[in-house]
Amino acid sequence: SRLRSADVLDENLSVSSYAEPWIEPTFTLAAKVRVIITICFFLIAASSNSVVLYSIMRKRRKSHVRLLILSFTVADLLVTFTVMPLDAVWNVTVQWYAGDLPCKLLNFLKLFAMYSSALVLVVISVDRHSAILHPFAFANSSRRNRVMLCIAWVMSFLLASPQLFLFHLHTVPDINFTQCVTHGSFQEHWEEITYNMFTFTTLYIAPLSVMIVCYIRIIWEISKQLKINKGELQFNQNDHISKARMKTLKMTIVIVASFIICWTPYYLLGLWYWFQPDMIQNMPEYVNHSLFLFGLLHTCTDPVIYGLYTPSFREDLKMCLRGIETVILGQERNKLMSSSEMNIRDYIINGGTTSAVSNGTTIHTVC
Repeated sequence: SRLRSADVLDENLSVSSYAEPWIEPTFTLAAKVRVIITICFFLIAASSNSVVLYSIMRKRRKSHVRLLILSFTVADLLVTFTVMPLDAVWNVTVQWYAGDLPCKLLNFLKLFAMYSSALVLVVISVDRHSAILHPFAFANSSRRNRVMLCIAWVMSFLLASPQLFLFHLHTVPDINFTQCVTHGSFQEHWEEITYNMFTFTTLYIAPLSVMIVCYIRIIWEISKQLKINKGELQFNQNDHISKARMKTLKMTIVIVASFIICWTPYYLLGLWYWFQPDMIQNMPEYVNHSLFLFGLLHTCTDPVIYGLYTPSFREDLKMCLRGIETVILGQERNKLMSSSEMNIRDYIINGGTTSAVSNGTTIHTVC
């Protein structure tokens, strides 16, 4: 089985790189399992991140951290509603049926979503770094974060924009098979490798390096304070602020760790494949599918991590569940009452000679 350009790691795969004779890809069993799991991930990520978004939006107390989590949730939803559906549908159809313009736009949106998720995480890491190492700069943090978030989203757009020019439709000669690929967009193979490495660096290596440096310095500063204060962590503000800051720090560390754990294996596989494309012939198909799904799992874990460190979110989640339960019970009650009213009407029309039964419930009347 062969990897297809629907995947992120080989999104710039040229059709010409396939070994001869060319074999048309099919919707294999491994791909079917991938689609089923992707749909499950989509439902989980869409519902949980939507609840997080609702919880953040209804908070009355404004905080510079609130804007960061809001942007990160929007980025996760963007991944959920672009990467997951596109991957699932493309695996089902195998080839591309949507036309040239959707080919360009959807691949642009896919990379834009992934860039935004990674770069917003960088902004969150820089903010936590500043909050711990420079607590007196708290007054300017809101304006600084807004500027950094704007830069992150603009950079995501610019870094993903080459997809609009590289991707196009290609039909295999003498075979009725059309695919959305970058075949022919690069004159030399080294140009393709250079672009892939640039994407890999800006999408993973650079954000990861910044996040690691930020949290190493944070841990170093906290360790230094513990030594100075003989094991008791203190800040220049009151205890309530310090505890809230430490809770946010722990939450962001876990989110970054989740990002690293989920995506590292898949990106390393992509790096290996770019330099040794022949390895695709010997790589079991389920390995690529499993690693990609493991990467998507990060979008599902973020709301769980946020909920573990945010009591207000747990309350909002309970309220949403109670609301859903109320709606369901209300609909059942309305159906029951509607059926009962019809039975009572029939009872009156028939001169009170029958008893009305609705959904196993007997309506008794007294004349």
